[in-house]
Amino acid sequence: MTTLRFLIGRLVALAITLLLASMAIYGAMFLAPGSPLAFLTRGRTMSAEELDAIAAQYHLNEPVWRQYLYWLGGVLHGDLGTSILQKAPVTSLIGERAVNTLWLVACASILILTVGLTVGIIAGLKPGWLDTSLMLTATAAMAVPAFVAAIILILIFAVNLQLFPVFGQGEGFSDRIYHLVLPSVALALASVAYVARLTRAAIRSEAASDHVQTAVSRGLPQRTIVSRHILRNAMIPIVTVAGLTIGGLIAGAVVIEQVFQLNGLGSYLVEAVGSKDFPVVQAISLILVASFIVLNTVVDLLYAALDPRIVVGRQHS
Repeated sequence: MTTLRFLIGRLVALAITLLLASMAIYGAMFLAPGSPLAFLTRGRTMSAEELDAIAAQYHLNEPVWRQYLYWLGGVLHGDLGTSILQKAPVTSLIGERAVNTLWLVACASILILTVGLTVGIIAGLKPGWLDTSLMLTATAAMAVPAFVAAIILILIFAVNLQLFPVFGQGEGFSDRIYHLVLPSVALALASVAYVARLTRAAIRSEAASDHVQTAVSRGLPQRTIVSRHILRNAMIPIVTVAGLTIGGLIAGAVVIEQVFQLNGLGSYLVEAVGSKDFPVVQAISLILVASFIVLNTVVDLLYAALDPRIVVGRQHS
């Protein structure tokens, strides 16, 4: 029952956070310079009857809270509005772009979890010249911005060596992965280094703890000590930071999509902001914010699964 109450509490908090985020995203349109009607007409001279018809179509002649409820009701039913610029449903415009962004973030996340954790575990368990070399490399990688990494990778592996393509998202599974090698490496590089350093620090901290020293003094096998006493406890902060780092890829994907012309949500968001296509901006912003919030909730649940004491502790707090 304690676990069930914890899960229900997390889901309720998720719903409230998403609701507040949707309010902020919708209200941002009214904080921008100019009126929503001016954005819809895009500066064209129109008669009073035409303006009234547009205002009625978008419920602009009603209170703001009622306009928000209309918009939220549409979102809950899968209707994200209609693009002002292209006069098409936003859902149909962002569908393929959302898939492209998902592929990019997924590939970068796999790199972060596999390479970052592997390097951090090796460095944490094997002190010496290898540890020093890996951490120096990780420190240098953390200082490289994503767009700089993208340019360097393009110059080396696309222009000089001609091993990978520069633009496009590819067709089919294997071709898509082939096209995403350079973008995903550029997006994940700094995060891989960060997770590696954090993993090393967590493992070193656990290895020096009293319960690990007790296990060593009892003569337990090294493999058992590492798997049950070091890695399991070290994974608690690692999972939290890795999850938040992966969530940050959603924002970083904007730059990478622009550089590699991946036609994702990030690049479309920049285009929509430039053309003042507010329904598209609202829809993409809502998707990105909701993805980050949901990911944070999943990380919170994983954190509790790794350490059940957190569930009990929150119930008694």
